[in-house]
Parts: sequence; C-alpha cells; structure tokens
Amino acid sequence: MGIAEGRRALVIGVANEKSLAWAIARELRAQGAEVALTYQGAMLEKRVRPLAEQVGASVIGELDVTRDDQIDAVFAKLRETWGGLDMMVHAVAFAEREDLRERFLNVSRQGFLRSLEISAYSLVALARAAEPLMQARGGGSILTLSYLGAVRAVPNYNVMGVAKAALEACVRYLALDLGPSNIRVNALSAGPARTLSSSAIRDYYTMAHEVEKRAPLRRGMETEEVGRMAAAMLSELASGVTGQTVYVDVGYSIVGF
Repeated sequence: MGIAEGRRALVIGVANEKSLAWAIARELRAQGAEVALTYQGAMLEKRVRPLAEQVGASVIGELDVTRDDQIDAVFAKLRETWGGLDMMVHAVAFAEREDLRERFLNVSRQGFLRSLEISAYSLVALARAAEPLMQARGGGSILTLSYLGAVRAVPNYNVMGVAKAALEACVRYLALDLGPSNIRVNALSAGPARTLSSSAIRDYYTMAHEVEKRAPLRRGMETEEVGRMAAAMLSELASGVTGQTVYVDVGYSIVGF
C-alpha cells in the first residue's frame, strides 16, 4: 500500500508535463491517492486532460484563482463527488514578464498587486474553501510551492520573491488557524526547475548552472524529487509537521557563497 492510499487529493496548478505540480500529482497517484486536477482556460485544458488520463485522475473543472465563483464551483463539485478532501496542492504563481526582466525598483503598482494576489492570497482563499471538506474527513494537509527567492534576493526573481515571502508567511498563519481542525499547512521550497514559469525569468539557465556547480550534491534538482517529498509531506509520515518550509534543492540553500 502507498503512503496516500485511500486519500483524496486536489492538485491546483498543473500546466504541462514539466510542471512541478504534475510531478506531485503523478506521485500521489502512484502512492494510492485519488487525484483531481483543475485547469485555467481552454489552452491549459488541452494540456491537462491528456495528463489526467495518463494516471486516471479526474479533471474537476476550470479554476482561475482570482475568481471566487470558480473557487466555489470547484469545491462544490468536490463536495458532490467525494464528500470531503484529504490533501490539497497549491502550485500557483504569477508575475508579469517585464517585472522579471527589469529592476525590481520599477515594478508597477498593478504588477505588484496582481503577483501578490495570484501567488499568495490565492492560498488563503483556497484554504478557506478546503477547510470544511477537510473537516468532513477528520483533517487534512495543504502544501504550497515556494523558492529560495522568498528569503534571499535572487537576481531577476524580483516581485516573485516578494510574493513567495508573503506566501511563506501565509503558510505560518494558516497553520495556526487550521491546526485546531487537524489541518496541516506547509511549503516546499524547490530548486530551479525547467518549467513553463521559469522560462520567463531572465538568465534562468545561468542561475540553474550556478546551482549545479555550487550545491553540495553538485547537480540540479529532479522534478521527481519534489514529487516524492511532496507526497511524504502531505501524508501521515509528516503528521507532526505544520507551518514549515522544507527545502528540496540539492542543498543549495545552505551554501554561503
């Protein structure tokens, strides 16, 4: 039996087969969980549905995290389909491309607010919607994805780093609020990964090469490693862990220079 056997997991943020969210969804399914995915817009639906079919996952519906009506609809469908929820993965982040290529000093008010809303506030909105479904199952676990730019100034990461810092703070406060309902909330801080999102970061490949050169393991992170750790953190293997940020970055975050 897998570590997620009999569990029901919602994974938000799968964009394509290179997504960290997809690595997590695939691992949760391999560990025995029933998995539901969402998509944002028709273009991503075309990518998500074939992936869901590969692992026997359900596609629960469209979800734009800035729209409360779509959040309500997704969780109403989950309540109707499953009656409750054990695990939720939040793998949603956004920054305007120009805000990742210019100086942070030049970020617009609109770009700043939009990045914070999508990348950080969305976790709060989704956790609020998930709480009653997790309470119906006696508790649950929520996991979001972060990055080292939340605690260090990483060149070209800019407003995304500020949003991830806010996200990690949200994790701690949500853990405090949801703990009495036996719901754990954690973040997984992954190393650089070649995903759709990372393609927007200027000089991404230079950054990834530096990690491979300086990290204690002298290599880059594999997406499968994120999937395995995520599954463990969401499962009862991590039943005493909440409000934490766990690094899966081949050790790069410990290196001083």
